[in-house]
Amino acid sequence: MNKFRTVLQPEVSSFQIEHQSGVLCMGSCFAEHIAKRLKSYKFRTFLNPFGIVYNPMSITRGFDFLLENEKIFDENDLFQHLDGWHSFQHHGSFSHPEKEVALNQINSRLNEARLFFKNAQYLILTLGTANVFVHKKSGEVVTNCHKVPQQEFIKKELSVEEMVILMSDVLQKINNAFPNLKIITTVSPVRHIRDGLVENQVSKSKLLLTLHQVSKQYAHVSYFPSYEIMMDDLRDYRFYKKDMIHPNELAVDYIWGFFSKTFFPEKTIALNARVEKINMAVAHRPFHPQSAAHLEFKKKQLEKVEQLGKEFPFLNFEEERGYFSS
Repeated sequence: MNKFRTVLQPEVSSFQIEHQSGVLCMGSCFAEHIAKRLKSYKFRTFLNPFGIVYNPMSITRGFDFLLENEKIFDENDLFQHLDGWHSFQHHGSFSHPEKEVALNQINSRLNEARLFFKNAQYLILTLGTANVFVHKKSGEVVTNCHKVPQQEFIKKELSVEEMVILMSDVLQKINNAFPNLKIITTVSPVRHIRDGLVENQVSKSKLLLTLHQVSKQYAHVSYFPSYEIMMDDLRDYRFYKKDMIHPNELAVDYIWGFFSKTFFPEKTIALNARVEKINMAVAHRPFHPQSAAHLEFKKKQLEKVEQLGKEFPFLNFEEERGYFSS
């Protein structure tokens, strides 16, 4: 029978992630997909201390902030626009109508990330675009434009050479600070098509070349082909959301399965399967919540949670215990 699609086969990595591993995820919105999956399976995970970040220059600068333990943001790092206070180094999720609240959110998240980073075993780094926006007044590359008028920025395309230098520099700094940390890089499969499909493809190609080069340079860096899975294996619009840009849940499931086979040892996969059953039980919505049958169901699920907690005390089932015991 003829084959009608290209099926990529996962190769088991020497990087083996277990539930006790601390995993920091940084980068574009695809990093959020992976982080949410990890969190749902009870891995120790910390996501995007600066919010969603797309370009390599902003991502590498974020690591500089993480590694500079004395750095804190102050009111000089904020600006007011459209009834809110914003930081050009942060995603809009940190913006707030009150300056003090915005600063508190930014610095609290930064300090939490620094503490987590010190004890993390893995970093998952997702690049989204090679294009950046430079704020004319300050001359800085911004993480987010925050709906500031477009004429206040200059768009710039980073070269492969620039990005290799940026990435190599920060990866070396990270390795010097945390020599046991393993880094997984990937290019986000989410397409940036505002400027056209051709420009998106050029941008993604630059990112792929950059990560290919840095992965060859450093033994502690491994590349995961999420972009290639989406473009070559899942080569069909049925795997996209209605916007025809973002991968849908089915695609994320498929890529997650590929990720699991690549980076999880068998015992981790087996434990994930048990956690998944608990997650499904929590998601179950009965027609009659107070019925004897459902109360018995919750009792049995609570027993399963307690058993898992005894076997794996490093897993946090606080929410599940509260739900099944209520």
